[in-house]
Amino acid sequence: MLTKDKEPIAALERDPATAPLDGRLRSLVDYALKLTIKPGEVSDHDLAPMRAAGLADSAIHDAAAITAYFNFVNRMASGLGVELEEAQR
Repeated sequence: MLTKDKEPIAALERDPATAPLDGRLRSLVDYALKLTIKPGEVSDHDLAPMRAAGLADSAIHDAAAITAYFNFVNRMASGLGVELEEAQR
């Protein structure tokens, strides 16, 4: 909703692992994907690209918290059989 350029969003929806993103966004997306898909394998090694892209530890914390929250909410909704409403545009 915040961007006028719809292509990066469409590329993320198609395949977040191959979407053309700058270094900062790529590091965040890669981290969020790993935290979502293989949370037990996340290590300090996974934080290095975000730090190299200029993200402070507080921003990395926020990325982890937001990713974990979305995963939690989606799993709760799935577990309870909640159906999404059609988006209003």
